[in-house]
Amino acid sequence: MKKSIAVILFACAMTLPVCAADVSAKITGVHLCCKACVDAVQKAIAPVNGATASVDRDARTVTLTGPDAATVQKAADALVAAGYYGKSENSNIKIAADAGAKGTKVPSLKLEGVHLCCNQCVSAVDKAVKSVAGVKEHTATRNASSFEVKGDFEDKAVIQALHDAGLAAKVGGNQ
Repeated sequence: MKKSIAVILFACAMTLPVCAADVSAKITGVHLCCKACVDAVQKAIAPVNGATASVDRDARTVTLTGPDAATVQKAADALVAAGYYGKSENSNIKIAADAGAKGTKVPSLKLEGVHLCCNQCVSAVDKAVKSVAGVKEHTATRNASSFEVKGDFEDKAVIQALHDAGLAAKVGGNQ
């Protein structure tokens, strides 16, 4: 009898890792205007071992799944590094918001890392940055790795406007 119980307990213990639930984080408000955006999300997440991304272009969501929170966090960081931004519905998974802006008024701001695969992406950038008081123009173009925003505006306001549009950016150069 003791041997049977030990075998049953051992069998149950061996199935625990299989039964353990994956961790997921639904990221909402992500800029996903075209198939290339969706493909770029998948490409960004692919190197994160154990992570998967389920993308709903119409709902503007990316659901990241992995075996543990650390893996899902790495996937979220990869999403931001690929130029996407959103809000995590999982309080344990943080979307990196530090873009290097100082909260000061500037006449120009070089931005890097914004996903710009098509003209719709450029239009989203245009709408976002021009919504910021004091912005006069920008140089964003399709497939650009960086661009400049010009005018007299607060740098953090531009970053926030891009975040609100579902796009990530980092201050580049010697800003």
